[in-house]
Parts: sequence; structure tokens; C-alpha cells
Amino acid sequence: MGTVSLPDTWVYALRLPHDPRAARVARMTVRTALSSHGRHELVDVVELLTCELVTNAYRHTCGPASLRPACLADGRLRVGVWDSHPRVPAPFGDPPWDRVGPAPEDADGGRGLRLVQELADSWGSWTVRPGPLERGAGKLLWFEVGELREGLTPPRTCPPSPGPERAGTHA
Repeated sequence: MGTVSLPDTWVYALRLPHDPRAARVARMTVRTALSSHGRHELVDVVELLTCELVTNAYRHTCGPASLRPACLADGRLRVGVWDSHPRVPAPFGDPPWDRVGPAPEDADGGRGLRLVQELADSWGSWTVRPGPLERGAGKLLWFEVGELREGLTPPRTCPPSPGPERAGTHA
């Protein structure tokens, strides 16, 4: 009898309600998935970037979001977050808006997408238009990370959650 080896690629999908707790649920989901698959070196950065995208989906839309973490065949990890708002923010959009500047020192927010720009190996977006079989429109923002690069250690906190027609790769 042969042994069973687990596949190196995987994908999970989670539908998130428009709820201030969604970012926490998303963080716990990616942490559990990565830990279960032995990708401990990526947990902190993926958890942080996922939290930022899900928090933005909550803050800037009135509907649900979806989370889709996946391990690709070459070992990279891709996380996609769909929401119902069609506007694609920097750094996911087209130039000259493809970079996010630093937030003012006294700002309460505005740092999340800059973290994606600084910590992800690549990122992009797809605009989703409703079709005959699709019910919702909006956008999908995604980022990819491989091995955590030396010297990059993301902060361990995420801001508290408040009370395609285009595809791109940036680096």
C-alpha cells in the first residue's frame, strides 16, 4: 500500500458579511490555513495584508466581501479579496496612481495599502462586471508573497475594524 502525500497547492474561499468582525475572522482564517500547511514563515505578513484589504472592503462598501487564499504551484501564496465597490484604489490601479504615499503622522488611517505596496512581492486587480451567470459586480484585489524577504518583519497589529477588465502586476 502506498503512502498518501498531501498536494502542494490549495485554495480556500470564505464569504464575509458586512460586519466589523470580518477582518478578525479573515486574519484567523489565513493564520489557520497557513499554519496547517506548514507555511509559518508567511503567517505574519499575510495576516496583516489580508486584514488591511478586508478592513478596506468593510469601510468602503455596504455589502459582503469574499476572501480567497491560495497556494500556487510554485509555492507563492496569493490572497484575493472581492468586494462590491468597482473603484480600484492605488496601488492596484493604473499610473499615475499606482503608488501610495506615506500617510500624515496624525492620520487615523491610510497606511494599509502602502503596506501592501511595501510587503507584497506582487499585486493587482480585476474589475468584475455582472454577466449572465454572475450576480455581483465590484473588484477583486490580490497580492502575492513568496518566502519572507530578509529584513521585512511586518508589525503584529492591524487597525481595529470600524463600528476583469484589468489585471496588473506591480513590484
